[in-house]
Amino acid sequence: MTNRYFTITNFQVTRILFPGILFLLFAMGSCKNDPEEIKALTGKNTLQLDRAEDVTIIYSKRGVVTAKLFAREFIRNEAAKHPYTDMKNGVEAEFYDDSLHVENTVTARYARYYERDGYILMRDSVVIHSKKNEQLNTEELVWNQKIHKFYTEKFVKITTPTQIIYGDGLEANEDFTWYEIKNPKGSVLVNKSEVPQ
Repeated sequence: MTNRYFTITNFQVTRILFPGILFLLFAMGSCKNDPEEIKALTGKNTLQLDRAEDVTIIYSKRGVVTAKLFAREFIRNEAAKHPYTDMKNGVEAEFYDDSLHVENTVTARYARYYERDGYILMRDSVVIHSKKNEQLNTEELVWNQKIHKFYTEKFVKITTPTQIIYGDGLEANEDFTWYEIKNPKGSVLVNKSEVPQ
C-alpha cells in the first residue's frame, strides 16, 4: 500500500512538473535571437541620423558674430567615435570683421564638421574669395576654429590681381589677410626699385 501511494504521488508530481518543464523549454526556445538580426538592429550603419536642409550655423565670439556657415543638406551622426556632421551638397561660409563686413567667403562641394574637436574639413572644389580680391583654389582645406586658421597639405593655387602662385600646402588666418604657402611655385612681380643692383 505504501508503494502504491508513493507511485501515485510520484505520478502527480510528474504530471505537474512535465507541463512546467515543457513550458520553460518552449519559452527558452522562443527567446533565442538571431545574432545577425541583433547586429542589424544595433549596428552603427542603421542608427537614425539627424537630417536637415538649408541650415545656417552662426559662430560668435563674446556675442559678436564672426562667421556664418550655410549648408543645403545637413546630416548629423552622434553615434560615431568622433561625432560629426556631413554637408554633402555644398557648403558656404562667410567670415566677418568686427563691423560685420564680409572679410572672405569659402565654398566647397563637401564638408564634414567635427563640433567637439573644433574643426571643419572641406573637400572638392574648395575656393576662398578674400576682400583683397585674391582667390585660393584647392581640393582640401581644414578650418580649425580653436586656433582660427585654415590649413592644407594639398596642392594650392592663389590668384591675386598681379600674379598666380602655386604650392603644396598652406596655412592662413581666418580673414585670409595673411597666408604662408609651403613649397611655392610660380612667378612673383617685384618692383624694379626693390631688386638689388
